[in-house]
Amino acid sequence: MNDKPPHCANTGLFVTGTDTDVGKTYVAALIVRALRATGQRVGVYKPAASGCRRDPANGALVSDDAVALWEAASRPGELNQVCPQRFAAPLAPHLAARAEGQELDARLLREGLDYWRAQSDVIVVEGAGGLFSPLGGDLLNIQLASEFGYPLVIVAANRLGTIHGVLATVKAAQAHSPAPPIAAIVLNDVTRDDDLSRTTNSAEMRRHLPRELRDRVIEVRYDAKELNLPSFTQGNR
Repeated sequence: MNDKPPHCANTGLFVTGTDTDVGKTYVAALIVRALRATGQRVGVYKPAASGCRRDPANGALVSDDAVALWEAASRPGELNQVCPQRFAAPLAPHLAARAEGQELDARLLREGLDYWRAQSDVIVVEGAGGLFSPLGGDLLNIQLASEFGYPLVIVAANRLGTIHGVLATVKAAQAHSPAPPIAAIVLNDVTRDDDLSRTTNSAEMRRHLPRELRDRVIEVRYDAKELNLPSFTQGNR
């Protein structure tokens, strides 16, 4: 009996962030490149994006996040399928859609993944905003992640205050029903400043995380060009 959700590919990861400007797309692209290096066909999907720019050549809306993911995956499929719903206003996607006289298509949020399921060994999904960012109606990102069935990669900026953000996200995710599994927590160096907490955040965070997650904290140094993926982030089902 196959009890996987209807839009669940065999393997994948759902990348989310604890806040804005934590380097979520940057980390997702590193993951994509690392998975490609194992010889897998990697699909990339961002269900919706707001704050998009207009291409001066044709006026089309472009999600730079989607472009970065697509390039990291070596341009599989069609770019438009990476992020089928793109909006200009820097608001939550459903509000950005309304600002343009449109409605966010909840069905397409889910079914847009099918394009990548058909041609990929593994799919990296980047959520629109944080885990509990709204997508219209009662829908939150965590519900979409649960429906897709992919483990979470939680990205946080390695800076003062990040421990609270990570622990709160982890606790909230585990309290959700159904609770998506957590594959990894990534502490990302977003700057080269002298924030002393960068040297202590990882160890202190591990002390307070649930035991099963203490070895799942990955540190990404500033301007890293590659990422050595531990086994628990590869081929999650």
